[in-house]
Amino acid sequence: MTQRVSTRFTAPARLLALMLVIAVTGTGCGKIFKRDKSAEENLPVEAIYEKAHASMMNGNWDRAEINFRRLIAQYPYGPYTEQALMETAYAQYKAGKLDDTVSTIDRFIRTYPTHRNIPYMYYLRGLANSGRDTVFLQRVWRLDPSRRDLATPMQGYNDLSIVAERYPNSRYAGDARQRMVALRNQFAQHDLDTAVYYLRRGAWVSAATRARYLLETYPQSAHQNDAVAVLAETYTHLGNDTLAADARRVLQLNDPQHPWLAGKWPDYPWQVRKLNPFAGERSINTTDRRRDD
Repeated sequence: MTQRVSTRFTAPARLLALMLVIAVTGTGCGKIFKRDKSAEENLPVEAIYEKAHASMMNGNWDRAEINFRRLIAQYPYGPYTEQALMETAYAQYKAGKLDDTVSTIDRFIRTYPTHRNIPYMYYLRGLANSGRDTVFLQRVWRLDPSRRDLATPMQGYNDLSIVAERYPNSRYAGDARQRMVALRNQFAQHDLDTAVYYLRRGAWVSAATRARYLLETYPQSAHQNDAVAVLAETYTHLGNDTLAADARRVLQLNDPQHPWLAGKWPDYPWQVRKLNPFAGERSINTTDRRRDD
């Protein structure tokens, strides 16, 4: 007669063995991870920099930022640290972390106020501030930048003006000046939209005031002729024939093809556009008109 062997304790025994294997393996992995982390912390500054720089060259901005920040934390002084701080700001800018970019640049300027690359830091801060408050929905809807709050673009303009005025011979001065022109046109567009907003509602005095402000604050902007057209429209409605005729004459002289002269301006938007909650109160689109010219 064959004797049966009891298997009542086989399953618990297997479970116990499995738990022991997991415990031993986990301990071993923990030691491996600890050794890897320790090895990473003990890397020389040159190796960390090269690793971060390689990530930058591959376009891995987040990884580059992590490695540059590790370098700065482990080696807070020295030429590698200065370079790492600059490249951290650039990696953050490329990754779209504009608030972090500005904070890193501010730290650099406070720490190294006489550094030879200070012009570049102001230039990069100008780029970051110029687009700092462009929210995701604005990018999706492709809204005109003049529709957003202009506080940070104004800061960007000031940063770029520092580059152009304090460091006129730097390699960034020329591009800074071009970007300043674009920002001035953006600011002028903002005031023009406000003036036409008043036109649309029959607030003639307010429209004229804003148009004059545009002409005085942003002379030679891309929207100066539109501002003159606003003045011509408002003076006509106010019954001031002398000033209306003067504005018409100036407009005919500087922009004889302006649609206001043909009674086709301002061209208010389609009513359906109001259904877009992010469209704002834009009354005209001078950009499209100029592109067609």
